[in-house]
Amino acid sequence: MYYKLGIDVGGTNTDAVILDELHAVIAKCKKATTKDVSSGIKQAVAQVLADSGIDPTLIKHAMLGTTQATNAIIERKNLLKVGVIRLSGPSGHGIPPFIEWPDDMLKAVNSAYFVVKGGYEYNGALISAPDKEEIYNAVIKLKEHGIESLAISCAFAPVNNEQEKLAESIAIEVFGEDFPITMSHSIGSIGLIERENAAILNAAIRELARTAYGSFQNVLLEHGIHADLFITQNDGTLMSIEYAKLFPVLTIASGPTNSLRGAAFLSKKDEAIVIDVGGTTTDVGVLRKGFPRESTAAAEIGGVRTNFRMPDLITIGLGGGSLVQDQGDAVIIGPQSVGYMIHTEALIFGGETITATDIAAACGMASLGDPSLTKGISPSLAARAIDTIKLIVEGIIDKMKTSSEDVSVIVVGGGSILIPDTLHGACEVIKPEHYEVANAIGAAIAQVSGSVDGVYDVTSKGREAVIEEVKAAAVNEAVKAGADAASVEVVEIEEIPLAYLPSNAVRFRVKAVGNISIQ
Repeated sequence: MYYKLGIDVGGTNTDAVILDELHAVIAKCKKATTKDVSSGIKQAVAQVLADSGIDPTLIKHAMLGTTQATNAIIERKNLLKVGVIRLSGPSGHGIPPFIEWPDDMLKAVNSAYFVVKGGYEYNGALISAPDKEEIYNAVIKLKEHGIESLAISCAFAPVNNEQEKLAESIAIEVFGEDFPITMSHSIGSIGLIERENAAILNAAIRELARTAYGSFQNVLLEHGIHADLFITQNDGTLMSIEYAKLFPVLTIASGPTNSLRGAAFLSKKDEAIVIDVGGTTTDVGVLRKGFPRESTAAAEIGGVRTNFRMPDLITIGLGGGSLVQDQGDAVIIGPQSVGYMIHTEALIFGGETITATDIAAACGMASLGDPSLTKGISPSLAARAIDTIKLIVEGIIDKMKTSSEDVSVIVVGGGSILIPDTLHGACEVIKPEHYEVANAIGAAIAQVSGSVDGVYDVTSKGREAVIEEVKAAAVNEAVKAGADAASVEVVEIEEIPLAYLPSNAVRFRVKAVGNISIQ
């Protein structure tokens, strides 16, 4: 028998679970998230080990979902000085790198860039041949500028990455093998500026990721856990810790996707809307074939527009710690929240602040703390507050639906005690067993994935040959990320004809997933 450890670090709580090899829950816990993150993880791991009583050496896989990358970008903290080389000259000089970036973000990454000759057409045809000497001189100047990380971009690099690899080889000559370099074709999809932005953000958080994931490894070793380590990414799957150190930007928004995957596993539903209610916010997403529906819109992270994959989510300021204000004609709930201070601030815990959790306790929807301490909440206020929560959630469900038909709704998260058992627009409201730690369970049961997104000329190679090529590329990416090659299968292939381009151009988006490779 072997076991899996799943950990999800949220803004309010750090959740941990231990599953056996059949994915049965052996132990689970919630601990308050700490400022240094690792202390909260340490407490959660210690708790589930004590509760389970298992030998730590029997834990073979450990999975972590964390918000550290997101927080670093939003807060402009712990970012490296990034240099950029873009291969798109002379046509690419019109719109320089870092266009429309917030001033404080530019200051944080100490932007420096060079646009050099190079680039491809949509079908891989050469726009301009790269000049090795020009690239070398640009790299030398960036080194003199004092950059700490490098991002390389090229026009239509997802179709042909040779020029990015050429620039990388020259940069390695100058900076050395250990210098952090991010190539845009490894991060984003079609669209030079947004893909370049994603690569820059990834380059900026490389050192943070190395330190954070190293700390995670150390916490496990302190508890005698010598497991294969994986980090959750924002498509609901995993990547090896070494892969995550190279591409930490792919972990952004991984927390909600962990909850969606956990909800799918616990409810046995592959098609549904998932409502994940935490201490401060509620995330609402859609399950499609058991995985989060991806957003088709460009994602803006910390004010920077990017185009790498992101889950299609709506986030609102509603959670267990949300403040409740009676304004007579209306009840206002959130977005202000007591967050992780709920255990001292909420009425049911002896505090003086009316929170959404107090309302749930007053209505008999939850058995937390001391419900008698909510006697100051009038039945009228409690009823109107629950009605307000219901209307807010029903409005979000309506926004996420693609038809007028009622849908299955799965409710998870520690704050899901706030959600009524019936909702307009839902044919059923499911609150599965272990709902409060669905995020950690989603991390523990996740598979490893690889994806490809590119534009191909199907006339020259033939449609079937192109499909086989992109499927093989996606499978290869999954194996590189830590999947067992024998278990990998293609779970999604999207074919989008591009009528605005000449010839028979088609954009293919392919995802492959597989089980974790057991060494």
